[in-house]
Amino acid sequence: MPLDCIEHETGTSPAWSVIWLHGLGADGHDFAPIVPQLVRRDWPALRFVFPHAPVRKVTINNHMAMRAWYDIVDADLDNRADEAGVDESVAQVETLIAREATRGVPRGRVLLAGFSQGGAVTLAAGLRSTEPLAGLVALSTYVPSANKARSVLANAEARAPVFFGHGSQDPVVPFQAGQGSAALLRELGFDVDWHAYPMPHSVCAEEISDLGDWMSRRFSAG
Repeated sequence: MPLDCIEHETGTSPAWSVIWLHGLGADGHDFAPIVPQLVRRDWPALRFVFPHAPVRKVTINNHMAMRAWYDIVDADLDNRADEAGVDESVAQVETLIAREATRGVPRGRVLLAGFSQGGAVTLAAGLRSTEPLAGLVALSTYVPSANKARSVLANAEARAPVFFGHGSQDPVVPFQAGQGSAALLRELGFDVDWHAYPMPHSVCAEEISDLGDWMSRRFSAG
């Protein structure tokens, strides 16, 4: 059963899909307003899919129940992500990607995007992908369980291009963690387009513009 989602189509018969995962404690509504700021007139028709993460108790937040893609068990990034929760969320994302195929958008025309915790799941899904996606968008995030990234890389031929944006003043996911994750992905053979911005744990207009440029190149290549 696919996750509940908010959807927005920019035209009839979408040729591409963008599945966008929100951050901890948010929901699918969080990034839906970005669509009119991001979309350009010369782009093909897109379907934006904004899923809601399941509600679960989050250890680091005093076990409060909230929407989360995985439990956060430790502030330390190497041990932060609950691996079973990440696995579950990657499987749920794969279900959404498969559903797009049934609606006429093949995997090679699906962009997977995520912010913070959603970005971590995006990168985990990209590492484990056996067939290529059109691209990965990683915003203010990190590679979960980075020390195991090499062992979970499923198919070197399926490595998708990555847009990676991070704020230099991020107090939640340290800037160095984003830099390190981008370097790790490059080491594993991913084509990473890295961008740094003078902002905290958020997005900014310049980042949306840069992401739009990157997406335009993806659509031209496809």
